[in-house]
Amino acid sequence: MSSVSSEQSDWLADVLRGTTVEMVRRDGPDLTARQLAVFLVCYLESESQTVRGLAQRLDVSKPAITRALDRLTAFELIARKADPTDRRSVLAQRTPTGTAFLREIKSILRDAAAPRSSGASAARRARAG
Repeated sequence: MSSVSSEQSDWLADVLRGTTVEMVRRDGPDLTARQLAVFLVCYLESESQTVRGLAQRLDVSKPAITRALDRLTAFELIARKADPTDRRSVLAQRTPTGTAFLREIKSILRDAAAPRSSGASAARRARAG
C-alpha cells in the first residue's frame, strides 16, 4: 500500500504534466518516456550503466535499450565507451550536453512544483476540473 495521499498523487500528476508540457514546448531534444528513463538512470545513479544492466533495470529488451541509446547518442546526451573490464560490454557515459540537459530538467521540475508552496496548484486544479 502506498502512503501517498490522493491530494499528493494529484499534485505529483500535476507536476508531471507541467514538466512534460514544458519539455515539449522548449527547443531541444524531444525524448520518449523510454529514452528519458534511460537518460535519468544513467545520470542519477552513481554506477556506470551497461546495455544489459539498463535492460534489466527497466525490464525491457536489450535492442530497445540500444535504440534508446542510439537516439541519446545522436542528441549528444550519452556517449558510448567500451567497458575496460569487459570489452564485449558498452558503457553509457555522461556528456557535458547531457549534464546541461539534466540541469534544465531539474529547473523545469522546480518551476512545475513551485505553485504548490503558494497554493496555486489547488486553484489551477479547480480551473482545470
